[in-house]
Order: sequence, then C-alpha cells, then structure tokens
Amino acid sequence: MSAGGAARRVGYDDGVAIAKAKDRPRDLPELAFASPRNLPDPAGLKGRVVVLDIAFAADGMGTPFEEVTGKFLSGLGDRLAAWVDHHDHDLHARYAGDPRFVLATKAQHGACPEMVTPELVHRTGPVDTILTHVDLDGLYAAAKWILGGHQPYDGADDDARAVDTRTGEVGKQAHLIDRALRARFRDDALKRRVVRWLVGGMSDSEHRKVIEEAAAVFDAMAGETRRLATRYRIDGRVAYVDAGTASGRYDKTELLLAGQKLAAVSIVRDSGMITVAAGFDSGWNFVTLCGLGGGMPTRVSLAEARLPEVVAAINGAPLPTPNPNPGAAPDAM
Repeated sequence: MSAGGAARRVGYDDGVAIAKAKDRPRDLPELAFASPRNLPDPAGLKGRVVVLDIAFAADGMGTPFEEVTGKFLSGLGDRLAAWVDHHDHDLHARYAGDPRFVLATKAQHGACPEMVTPELVHRTGPVDTILTHVDLDGLYAAAKWILGGHQPYDGADDDARAVDTRTGEVGKQAHLIDRALRARFRDDALKRRVVRWLVGGMSDSEHRKVIEEAAAVFDAMAGETRRLATRYRIDGRVAYVDAGTASGRYDKTELLLAGQKLAAVSIVRDSGMITVAAGFDSGWNFVTLCGLGGGMPTRVSLAEARLPEVVAAINGAPLPTPNPNPGAAPDAM
C-alpha cells in the first residue's frame, strides 16, 4: 500500500489513529462538495468514494433521478464505498438490498452525522474521497467519517441536528460555523477549512480566524434580512415575500423563519424560484403535497410559476398533525 493509502486509513481503527488524523490534516481523504441537483463528474473523483448527506434527485423538482443521481451512480460504479443520507425519497426502497446505501428519512434522523457510526466506517473501510453536502450537516458528517465515526467534539451530533432542523439549542462552535457557511456558501476552500478545523480539534487559530471573518459577513447581512421580513404579506396559512426587491445580500433561512412567526408556512420568491418552508415539527410534508418524489418534507424549492397552485394547495389541505419529536437521535426516541 502506498503512503497515501496508509494515511487514508487514519481514523478507522482506534483512538491513536484519530489522534494522528488530527495531527496530520494534510493526509485526509480528498474532500468534494455537491448538492442533489448538481453532482460532479465521477471521473473527477479519486478512488473509492463515500457520499454523505446528499439526497437523491427528485423528478418533481425538475431534476429526474435517472438523469442526475442514476447517471452519477452508473459512472461511479464499484468505486462507490457508501452513500449515507437522511432525506425522504420514493426510490430508497430500490437500494434496500445494497449494504453500501444507508438511507433514512428526515423524521428518522434529523441530521446525517448521527448516522455515521464507528461500525459503519469500519465496515466500509478506507476511502480516497468524501463527497458531501455543502452545509454544516454535510461538513460535520465528513469530519465524523474522518474521525472513524467519532464526534469532533461532545455534542456535535446534537448541534448538527439543531442546525439542520432549526430546532433546539445550537452550541457556540456550530453557531459560528453555520453563520460562516451561510455567508460564503459557494466557498469550497472555507468548507475544507471547516472540516480540517473540526478534525484537528478546533485548535488551529488561523482556521478559526478565517471562519470568524466569514461569520461576520453573515452578521452584516442581518439588516437586509430584517428589512425584507417587514414586507411579508399573509394569504391564509401562508406568509409570502418577494426577495427580488433585495437591495443587498440577505439570508434566506432567517427570512423563512421570520415568515413562520407570521403564518404556518413561509414562502420566499427569488431568482425565478420559490422556497416553501414550515417548522420542522409542524407535520407539513411539501414533498407529498407538491408531488415532488423526494427532498426535505418541510422545505422545498420550486419554479415560481407554481406559486398560485402551491398557495392554494396549502390553504386547502387538511391541517397536519404536528410531530413533537421528529428526527430525534435514536436513543432519544
């Protein structure tokens, strides 16, 4: 085995290996980032690949499974080491017999890192590339995989779940990272820095400085987000705002949460799309209501042409039964 191959075994066996991973971040598996509708060319991914926190593409969202996820899987072939995800999708059952696929719904697991266990990492074996989602949930899952299925710090799984579901208390480290990522969501260098910082025990002061600078950009966006929030209008169960009038950068998640203080469901329009969201524990399932086939039940994005149809469907649907404890960690259920 090459020296690089040996290094990539770091984090799979015991505490000593985990310590070595923290001491030598340059030896980590290669990191790549993607979203369900924008997957990379498999030929550009090195060696065995583990995919974390990336949902299957859904036909109802304009990205047919066979043309996106299916094509990617065919191109990757036997190099797929594991696919771990917690987003609802009609085609999960197709892969139930393949042990490489560890798939759940959002109700079963509110975040992906809690699905990354020492047993799973050990069973999967060494990987050369980690392809993960672009948000905090995905980066925490990547860091945990590198550390052999162990949390980068106590409470990291809880933090990832709180951030991804927007429920519960979020710790200081996750609050900082979440703000930084939301301010510079296209910055892959920042994402790699976050993973290295987590794997290194958050001891690198230079990593922390860059992350704090990005978080400060997010804080500067807060004023425009608050201004847009004053422009919501109510239509039955829906609070709607057109963010196309924004005079500067804003944070869509915070804007959606502001709308949910006014109505059961919030909708933000921007750049030809609408984002529909409700509280994680609300019981709303927009995947089913809008006939999408897959995704996060309480937050979906659609073409803006569907706005009248979606508002009518929400206002005409039976009121959902709230789920008091969705996506809780298995030991909390």
